[in-house]
Amino acid sequence: MTSHAAAPQHISFAPTAQQRSDSDARKWIADILKLAQGACGDPTELIATLKAQATTPPVLSPTTVNDIWSGLASVAAYDLTIARAVEPHLDAAAILHQAGHAWTPHSFRGVYAAESGSTPLQANQVSNPETGWELNGPKPWCSLADKVTHAIVSAHTDDGRRTFTVDMQDQHVQVDSSPWPSNGLANIPSGGVQFTGAPAHPVGATNWYLERPGFALGGVGVAAIWFGGAVGIFRSLQQATHRREPDQLALAWLGEADRHLHAGAAILAQAVAEVEKAEQDDFSDLNFSWPTALRIRGAIAEICERIITISAHALGPGPLTVDADHLRRVADLSVYIRQHHAARDDAALGRFVLEGKLPSW
Repeated sequence: MTSHAAAPQHISFAPTAQQRSDSDARKWIADILKLAQGACGDPTELIATLKAQATTPPVLSPTTVNDIWSGLASVAAYDLTIARAVEPHLDAAAILHQAGHAWTPHSFRGVYAAESGSTPLQANQVSNPETGWELNGPKPWCSLADKVTHAIVSAHTDDGRRTFTVDMQDQHVQVDSSPWPSNGLANIPSGGVQFTGAPAHPVGATNWYLERPGFALGGVGVAAIWFGGAVGIFRSLQQATHRREPDQLALAWLGEADRHLHAGAAILAQAVAEVEKAEQDDFSDLNFSWPTALRIRGAIAEICERIITISAHALGPGPLTVDADHLRRVADLSVYIRQHHAARDDAALGRFVLEGKLPSW
C-alpha cells in the first residue's frame, strides 16, 4: 500500500491568498483532509460527519476560492472518492447562497443536473401550498442518491430549465438500487432516480442555474479536483524514484510529469486570481464565462490523462496489480475526468471561439 505520509498535505494555487482568506473555510477543509488521509475510498465517515454538522459549509466567494479549490485538490491527492462526495455538497451550498436560500442543518447534499436523452425530468406547478411544484420522470447520474438528504435537481418546465431543491428521503423519490459495477469511484454509485410527483421547491428563476455567474466556477472547482488526483499519482511516481536509483528514462518521466503539474497549477492559480477580483460575494460583477471554464477543464483533463500514461510507463504493471491505493487513484481519476467530454467539449469551445465569445489570438 502506498503511503503519502511524508508528502506535503496541502496544495495551494495562490499561497498569498491564504493570508486574506476565511479561516473557517481553511479549518473546514483541513478537517475533511484528515478524513481523506485514512478513507481508502470509503465515504461513510465523511457522510456521517457532514450530516452531523449544524452549520453551513464554506461558501465559494472571492475570499474563500483559493482555500476551497486548493483544499479540494489536496483532498483529491489523498482520496478522489472523498473529494467526489464533498464537491457537490459544497456546490449546493454555493448555489443556495447565490439564490438567497438558507442552508438546512444536518444535511448532506447532491446536485443533479445531467440530462437523459429521450425522457427529460419534468417540473409542473401544482396546488400544493407548501412547494407549488412537483417533479415527474427520470434523472440520470445521481451520485450517492441513496445517501444524500436533499438534492438540487434541474428539470424542464414549459418556459425552460429550472432548478429545484428536493427532499431525497421523500416517498415520491425512488433511487435505482441496481449494482454499481464501476471499478473507478466504486463507492460513489451514480445510477438513476425516478421522481413521481415529488414535492420540489424552486431555486432561482427559469434558466438561472446555467446563466448564474457561479456556474462556470463550479466547473473549474471540479477541474481542481482532477488536478489533485493527478498529484496523488505523481506522488507515487516520485516515491518510486527513491526506492531504487532511477535511470535516465525514469528521470525523464518524472520531469515531464512535474512539468505538466506545474502548468496545471499555473492555470488554476490564474483562475483563482481572476475570481479574487470580484467585489460581490455572489460574483455578479465577475466576468468568468463557461468558455473560460472549458479552456481550463480541457487543459487539466489532458494533463491528468498524460500523468496516468506516464505513471503506467514508468511504474509498469506492478502498482496496478498489487498497490491498492495507486490502482484506486488511477481508476478513480480515469472515471472522474470523463466528466470532461473530450473532443465534444473542444467542439463547444471552438464554437465559442468562432462566435467571438473569447479573446482572439
